[in-house]
Amino acid sequence: MYKLKTTETDSSVIEFIENVEHLKKREDAFRLLDIFTEATGCKAKMWGPSIIGFGKYHYKYKSGHEGDAPIVGFSPRKAKISLYVTPGDEHRSDLLERFGKHTTGKSCVYINKVDDIDIDVLVKLIKQSFIYINEVYPN
Repeated sequence: MYKLKTTETDSSVIEFIENVEHLKKREDAFRLLDIFTEATGCKAKMWGPSIIGFGKYHYKYKSGHEGDAPIVGFSPRKAKISLYVTPGDEHRSDLLERFGKHTTGKSCVYINKVDDIDIDVLVKLIKQSFIYINEVYPN
């Protein structure tokens, strides 16, 4: 049976960030912690060993696979900072067009540093992600 790797833990978010090796990435992680906390009104929680998540929702796919995930989050990874935001297709391209220097994956947005992006657009991405996830996965 499949076991989820990314589950909510009781690990300390502050300790995790304090252990980020690269100083600038650590500073950016603390900035993002403040931005995400203010934008969501949620307390940060560790998800797995390296994702800082905000909010929580339960999903269930047609395949029967289900689990819990953070509504939004980020991870200060070695190469880039991963931002986990899902604003929905209707808003994604418009917001990312104004976001600043980034690359995208299926459900992630990758940045090198916070100074490369527009913080106001990040806040909109976060807030729109909350709206979208709550519409798709109502409690």
